[in-house]
Amino acid sequence: MGKIEQRLQELGIELPELPNSLGNYLPSNRVGNLVYTSGQGSRGILGKVGGDLSVEDGYAAAREATLRCLACLQAELGTLDKVEKIFKVLGFIASAPGFTKQPAVLNGCSDLLVEVFGERGRHARSAIGAAELPEGIAVEVEMLVQVKDE
Repeated sequence: MGKIEQRLQELGIELPELPNSLGNYLPSNRVGNLVYTSGQGSRGILGKVGGDLSVEDGYAAAREATLRCLACLQAELGTLDKVEKIFKVLGFIASAPGFTKQPAVLNGCSDLLVEVFGERGRHARSAIGAAELPEGIAVEVEMLVQVKDE
């Protein structure tokens, strides 16, 4: 068990099973020392933030989607210890009309990454409101990650 996996255990966090893809694509793709995860959703939290879901619900959904991204990274790398830096996060938030607090929702992702990786988890990001997301999920997250050379 790597140090990051131990850190997850200390935090009481268990990564979900590697998600099944909804089509003919990879859960992650690596070139050189960069890994790009496919968008992962909050399959346990459905709805629109600012409508039937609160900002707190959205925050939890962003956290759940991020855990799915970490599961994809772990499957790709064998251990999360190979993560050098979370470089960029892109988050889509299913938003009710007039909802404008997408950055507060995506903090569920950002806070988790810093909690797990420390300074290596700090990243650039974009939080985008969406009218609809696949299968009614509340949040979808994808990440671009720098990994240690092998």
